[in-house]
Formats: sequence, structure tokens, C-alpha cells
Amino acid sequence: RTDICKRGKLRCRVSGSKGIMPVMRLSTLIIPGWQNSGPGHWQTQWEHALPHTRRVQQPEWVTPDPAIWHAAVARAVDASDRPVLLIAHSLGCLAVAALPFPLHAKVAGALLVAPADVERPTAASVIAAFAPVPRQPLSFQTVVVGSDNDPYCSAERARSFADSWGSRFEIVP
Repeated sequence: RTDICKRGKLRCRVSGSKGIMPVMRLSTLIIPGWQNSGPGHWQTQWEHALPHTRRVQQPEWVTPDPAIWHAAVARAVDASDRPVLLIAHSLGCLAVAALPFPLHAKVAGALLVAPADVERPTAASVIAAFAPVPRQPLSFQTVVVGSDNDPYCSAERARSFADSWGSRFEIVP
């Protein structure tokens, strides 16, 4: 049996004969997609609801440069003083997939929602610049969430990205 308790500012896990062991706290990074996530967007709501959460800011949300975009995410991960949980949407998923391998050790896991298919023929030129989609496996736990009616990434493509990244795949009808 495991119970969670609070002792002053330290969170503890009481577990049978093991006694009290500290619980690792995570830092959560919200990584929006192209044009950011507005006030009513689920990422913004989660940002305000989850403790130890901050949004990765990009210098240019409307006409992003892939190198600058990816570097901003890498800097945010590297700057964290605790393991990070990444919550990415759309183009933000590709920034997570492009994270330099040495930084993977700082990532506890990632939720990758509606990854952008920047390789599709109808992709806006500003996001097509992010092609090709990174396809190397990620060394941390990930879940890719796709939709069966996403106009920016078909369920089949989202599943293909998940397979490449070594992610669990979930479809939201």
C-alpha cells in the first residue's frame, strides 16, 4: 500500500516497510504550436491549472524559423533544475522530436497532441519549412494523441510519427 503525505514543504511517499521516500517533482513545459495557444486553448488552461508549469516562449509565433524555434525548446529543457514533463501541441510536437539527444536525460516524458504534418502538400509554406519531420526514436516516454478528423495531420500520419518516435498512440474520435 502506498500513501502520499506532506511533511512541511517536502512531499513524501509512505510505502510499507520502505518508510518515507521523497517524491520527485516535475517541471512542466507547455510547448504551443504555430501562432501560440490563445486564452481559451486547452494548453493555456493546463498552464494555469498545473503547478510548476511554464510556457516556452518563441520570438516569432506567426513566421517561425525552425532553428530558432527548436533552440528555444532546447534552452527551456536545459534550464530546468528538475526533470521536465513536456506538453506539446502541433508544431511544438516537432520541436520535442528534434530535441538534441543529450537533453533527453532531462525529460521525464512528453504528451504530444495533434502533431503537425508539415510534409503534407497543403501545408502552409511557413510551417513547411519545418520539414522533414524528425523521425528518430525518443529515449523518454511519450504519448502521441491524434484525431480522426484533424485537417492538419491524418490519423495515419500521426500513428506513423508515433511509431517512429517509439510513442504510445491514442486516437480521439
